[in-house]
Amino acid sequence: MWLRCWLIVALGTACCAVDKSNFKTCDQSTFCKRNRALEPGESSYHVVPETVVLSDSAVTMDIINKQNNVLFTAKIQALQDNTARIRINEKSPLHPRYEVEGALVSEPKTENWKVKRSSDGFQAVFGNSTAVITFSPFRLDFLVNNEVAVSVNNRGLLNIEHYRNKKVVVQEEEPAKVEDETEEPAEVDKNEEGDELDDLDEDEEDELDVPPVEDDSDEEAGMWEETYKTHHDSKPYGPSSVGLDISFPGSEHVYGIPEHADSLALKITKGSTDPYRLYNLDVFEYELNNPMALYGSIPFMVSHSADKTVGLFWLNSAETWIDITSATAGQTMLTKLMSLFKSAEDTPQMDTHWFSESGIVDVFVMLGPSPRNVFRQYSRLTGTTMLPPLFSVAYHQSRWNYNDQEDVKNVNAGFDEHDIPMDVLWLDIEHTDGKKYFTWDSGKFPSSTDMINGLAAKGRKMVTIVDPHIKRDSNYRIHQEADSKGLYVKKADKTSVYEGWCWPGSSSWIDFTNPDIRKWWAEQFAVDKYQGSTVDLFTWNDMNEPSVFNGPEITMHKDAIHFGGWEHRDVHNIFGMLQPQATCEGQIMRSGNTERPFVLSRAFFAGSQRYGAIWTGDNTATWEHLKMSLPMILSISVAGLSFAGADVGGFFKNPDVDLLVRWYQAGAFYPFFRAHAHMDTKRREPWLYDADKMAIIRDTIRMRYELLPLWYTVFRESSETGMPVVRPLWVDYPKDKNTFPMEDQFLLGNSLLVKPVTEQHSTSISVYMPGMNAIWYDVQTYDAYSGYRWANIATPLSKIPVFQRGGSIVPKKLRVRRASSLMANDPYTLVVALDSKGKAKGQLYSDDGHSLDYKNGKYLLRDFQFANNQLTSSNADSSSTYATKEWLERGIVVGINKAPSSIKISSDEGKRDLRFKYDASKKVLEVKKPGLNISKDFIITFSM
Repeated sequence: MWLRCWLIVALGTACCAVDKSNFKTCDQSTFCKRNRALEPGESSYHVVPETVVLSDSAVTMDIINKQNNVLFTAKIQALQDNTARIRINEKSPLHPRYEVEGALVSEPKTENWKVKRSSDGFQAVFGNSTAVITFSPFRLDFLVNNEVAVSVNNRGLLNIEHYRNKKVVVQEEEPAKVEDETEEPAEVDKNEEGDELDDLDEDEEDELDVPPVEDDSDEEAGMWEETYKTHHDSKPYGPSSVGLDISFPGSEHVYGIPEHADSLALKITKGSTDPYRLYNLDVFEYELNNPMALYGSIPFMVSHSADKTVGLFWLNSAETWIDITSATAGQTMLTKLMSLFKSAEDTPQMDTHWFSESGIVDVFVMLGPSPRNVFRQYSRLTGTTMLPPLFSVAYHQSRWNYNDQEDVKNVNAGFDEHDIPMDVLWLDIEHTDGKKYFTWDSGKFPSSTDMINGLAAKGRKMVTIVDPHIKRDSNYRIHQEADSKGLYVKKADKTSVYEGWCWPGSSSWIDFTNPDIRKWWAEQFAVDKYQGSTVDLFTWNDMNEPSVFNGPEITMHKDAIHFGGWEHRDVHNIFGMLQPQATCEGQIMRSGNTERPFVLSRAFFAGSQRYGAIWTGDNTATWEHLKMSLPMILSISVAGLSFAGADVGGFFKNPDVDLLVRWYQAGAFYPFFRAHAHMDTKRREPWLYDADKMAIIRDTIRMRYELLPLWYTVFRESSETGMPVVRPLWVDYPKDKNTFPMEDQFLLGNSLLVKPVTEQHSTSISVYMPGMNAIWYDVQTYDAYSGYRWANIATPLSKIPVFQRGGSIVPKKLRVRRASSLMANDPYTLVVALDSKGKAKGQLYSDDGHSLDYKNGKYLLRDFQFANNQLTSSNADSSSTYATKEWLERGIVVGINKAPSSIKISSDEGKRDLRFKYDASKKVLEVKKPGLNISKDFIITFSM
C-alpha cells in the first residue's frame, strides 16, 4: 500500500490528466533546441571531390563541414525494389558512434545503377528512379519518372555534432608581480580521462591533408552535462546529435512516425508547436492532439500525393524530433532542379527536419511510386507483421486485475452463460507474488495450471504480464540469476548495477541489448522454469519503454550503460522492442519450435511487427479518446505495425454504457481487440449491463467472430506483402484527394469500409464512399451506395456502419462458438458483392491456426472469382497442401439484378443442382448448401 501511495504522489492519480511537467519540451532538450534553431540556407557541408569512389551500386565520399573543417564519410547505395540508403558518419571519431542493430531483418541487397559524372556531382539511374548528387554544397535529390520526389539537404540543415574533447578552463597561477591583470585564462584541451592533449606536430598535420579542425568556441549549456528537474545526465562524450532536412515536392500530406495522440495526416509544427517527438515514455492518461512522445517510436514517414507515394525511414534509436513545415517548391532551393523537368511554380511541398541525440545519419528512401510499393519496400527492410495465431485475432477480456482463481473461473463461465464468444483471459501484475514476474500469488492463484487448463478445456488461452524490471529480492530466483550473471543494465560508472523504482519497489532492468541475455530470458518461459505455466499461457510485456518511476521523464537515465558499452541514450527507443523479441523467441522455444507465439508489448520500434501486437496504452473513457483511437491505430498501421489496438472502454475512468457500446463497435474492427480497464474502475463484463445493451455488445463481438476468416486472410496478406491490415482510404484510392485527410473511416483489407460512431448521441453520420463508379453495400441491410460521394447513414445504437465493396468476395463463418478454436472445422459462407460490371473476386487463407506448419506449405489459399454469371474457386498456391474438414455451406450474391432460372455446381464430384432463394427488393441471392470441401475446385453456374 505504501508503494501505491508513493506512486500516486510521484505520478499523479489515475483520475487526473497527464502532468506535462514530467516530460521535456524541445526547449528543455538541449540538442533539440540547438537543431531547431538552425535556419535554412546554404549548407556548410561539401563533398571533397577527389575522395569520390563509384561502384556498381554505391558511391562513397568524404564530406567536410567548412565551418569547422571536420570530415565525415558518406555512402549512398541503390537497393533492390526502388530504394536507396544514405549513411553519414564521422570519418575519424574520438569514439565509435552507435549504429542501430536489430531493426533490419538483414543487410539490404543492392541493385546496380548507371552513373553519369559531372563537374559538380553525378546522376545515378536505378529502376525507374534517379539520384542526383550535388557536391557543393552537398545535396541529394531523388527523381521518380523524371519528377523530383525527395530532396535531401536542400534547405541546408544537415548538422552532425562531432565528438570532441571537452574544453577545461584553468586558472594560471598568479605570478608574484602582476604587470597586466587583463589576461584571459588559458583553455586546455583534455581527453575523457582528463589528461592534457599534446598538439599534433607539423608532420602529423600534413599527413591528414585537410585543414586543421577548429575547436568550437561557442559551446552552449547542456552540451556536456544536463539537468532536468533533479536528474543529472553526465554526457561523458559531449554533444553528438545528427540532423537532416528532407523535403517532399508535390506533396501536401505526410503520415506515420507514431506514436502520438494526434491526427493521421501530420500537422505543421514549425512556428506553432513542438516538433513531433519519438522517445518511448510511460505517459499516464495522455493528452490528445499533441505531438509529445508516447510509448512507442517508429521513425518511418509516408508522403502521399495523387501522383506518387514515397517513404522515409530514419534508422536511429536515440531520442528524435521531427519538425514539419509546408511550402511551395518554387520558394525553395529546388526551383532550379525542378525547372529542368517541369515548372515548379506553385508546386506544393512538405518539408521535414529530423534530428536525433546521437548515432549516425542512416536514412532509407523508398521511392514507391504507389502506396502498395512503399509498404512492400519498407517491409523488405524491417519485416512484415508476423502471422498471428488465430486466437489472438479474436476477442480478449482483461482488467487490472481479476482478483483470484475463483474470479477467473466465474468470468470464464459468464461468457458461456451469456453466449458471448471470448478467446483470451488476461491477468495483470496482481497475479504475481509481490510483483515478482514468472511467479504466482499462491493465496489468490493456488493452482494456476488447473486454472489455465480450465480455460483451455473450453478452447481458450490465458495471458499474464511479464515486465522488464526485476524486483531486487535475494530470495527471488530471477533476480538471483540476473545479479550473479551480470544480466542487468549498469550505471554510468559501467560497473554498478542500475537501480530504480517500478511496481515491485526497488528494481533493476534486464539488458535486452545483449543477445546472450535475450537467450537467457527466452529460456525462462520453459514450462519447467516458469512454474505454474502451461503451453496455453502467453505473455504481455508492459512498462518496457522502460518505465522507471523515479527516473528522468519516468524512464531510464541516458548515461546508463548497456552491452558493448553503449549508453542508454543510444538504444532507448529500440530497448522496448528487444524484450518482446526475446519473449517471442522463448515461447517458440517452449513449444519445441512448433507453435506460434503471442506477445503484447506497450513499447515498440521499427521491426516490432515481427514479434507480436501492441496497443495504444493508458487511454481514458471519453468520447474524445474513442475518436482518437482511430488515427492512432491507422498511423501505427501505416508505419508497418498492423497488429495494433486500443483498450476498449478506456483504461481510466468509467464509460457510460453508450460509450462502452460504441467502443466495442469500433474495437471489433481494431486488428487487436481487447477490453481492458484500471483497477479503480467499475467492473465491465458485458452481462453487468442492461439486457438490451449486453445484446448489442454480444452481437458486436459475434460479428468479429463471423469475420475471422476475412481477418485471418488479410493478416496473411500483410505477413506476405507488408500491406496494413486496416488502412486509410488513400492506400486503395491513391488519386482520390478527398481521402487524403480522412481519419475517422478506414478499410479492412480492400473489402470492407468501416466508419465507427465516435460522437455522443449520434443518430446519423455521413460516410464517404470512395471510388469512381464503385458500389458499396451495407453489410447488414445490403442497401447499395454509389462511390465517389457521401451518404447519410442512420446510426441507432445497434448500428455499426460497415460496407462491402462491390467487386469483392468476403469469407465468413456464421456458426459462432464460444472460442475461435472450436470453429476450426465449421463451414464457410461466401458473400459475393458484385460491382457495376457484375464481377467480384476474393481470397481465403486457412491453416491450423496455431502451429508453424504453414511455413512448410501446410496451408490453403483459395482464389474466388465471379464473372459471366459463374462463381469459380481455384487453388491460388500450388505449392501448398492442407487437409481440412471445412466446407462451403452457402453463398450470398449481392447486387444481382434478377433471379436465375437454375444454379448448378460442377466439381470433381460431378454436377448437381443447388437450391436458392432470391430477394428482389434487396437484389440478394442466397445459394444453399453447395456442400463441397473448401479446398476443392468448383464452378457454380447461374443460368439467367
